[in-house]
Amino acid sequence: MSKICQITKKRVMSGNNVSHAKNRRKRTFEPNLHNHRLWSDEMKKWVSLKLSKKGLRIIDKIGLDNALKKYDLR
Repeated sequence: MSKICQITKKRVMSGNNVSHAKNRRKRTFEPNLHNHRLWSDEMKKWVSLKLSKKGLRIIDKIGLDNALKKYDLR
């Protein structure tokens, strides 16, 4: 699976490292992803998700089942 958060849809971005002498070289900015196994009360089973820290905070705030409905993961 690629480096994409399943809730926020954050993905790898590309950009430049810029030195003090303004030398530029390519680099990637990767999201802060973690694999989590969370219990869904409505589905009565464990759900494995690859989440960014922001996605985990969204789930803490509105709940797993509401987040799955809102972001079309069912």
